[in-house]
Amino acid sequence: MTSAAHRLNADLHCHSTVSDGVLRPEEVVRRAAANGVQLLALTDHDELDGIAVAAREADRLGLAFVPGVEVSVSWGGETIHVLGLSVDCASAPLRDGLARTRGGRDERAREMARQLEAVGVPDPWNGALRHVGNPELISRTHFARHIVASGLCTDIGEVFERYLSEGKPGFVEHRWARLDEAVDWIVGAGGVAVMAHPARYRLDETALWAMLAEFRDAGGEGIEVVCGSHTADQYGRFADCARRFGFRASRGSDFHGPDEGSVDLGGLPPLPDALVPVWRDWPQAAVTS
Repeated sequence: MTSAAHRLNADLHCHSTVSDGVLRPEEVVRRAAANGVQLLALTDHDELDGIAVAAREADRLGLAFVPGVEVSVSWGGETIHVLGLSVDCASAPLRDGLARTRGGRDERAREMARQLEAVGVPDPWNGALRHVGNPELISRTHFARHIVASGLCTDIGEVFERYLSEGKPGFVEHRWARLDEAVDWIVGAGGVAVMAHPARYRLDETALWAMLAEFRDAGGEGIEVVCGSHTADQYGRFADCARRFGFRASRGSDFHGPDEGSVDLGGLPPLPDALVPVWRDWPQAAVTS
């Protein structure tokens, strides 16, 4: 039987202009509320600066809200992402760790711009900056938006295929946080560490299981089962994974903007039955259930 917690329209993964989203934090909150979201987490990449504004707007609208962040991690030659949900934004270790993680983005982005210009992308540095809300967090997505606007590709997915994935002319590898570091920062800030969109990583089954086991052993408690980049078949696959590793299950659209991605805020199906929602014991969820 589906519980009230399962029925809750929780969206615990989305982005604003503080990282690589296209809406300001308060606009994300307003869109979520209009779309029927009952519990929201803003999870900008490696940055907490949108949380206070988002929390105030959520309170004004009566929308249950938890502070979050998406931490960039290097593991096995792959960039993976760990969500920190219900974190204390005043935590000095978390803030210091995120600042160190952000530190290499500028140098990486300038090298990306040099490589893209060499293959004919017009003025990639300034073009990307026109799409950036927070210059400390310039990313591949901002370059991708510029390339689409320049007419070289039809959408962001095509840009990544042609320019920004490994082996392509605009790809620049970067060393992010270690997996255990990211989990330590989140748990130390009183939060729950959740593995984001696990189907996206270019890991074979053996490597994926090894990464998830290391994540669990480091203190990771959750996994995104239903998310914007998973298919219906993958919901089932990662529901089984949650049971196997003893993870709580999370749900999030990974919303970046109204015209990007296939899922809007609040537009996902419920979690599969028999999983424990990551929000089950949160007081914010109890208020809205």
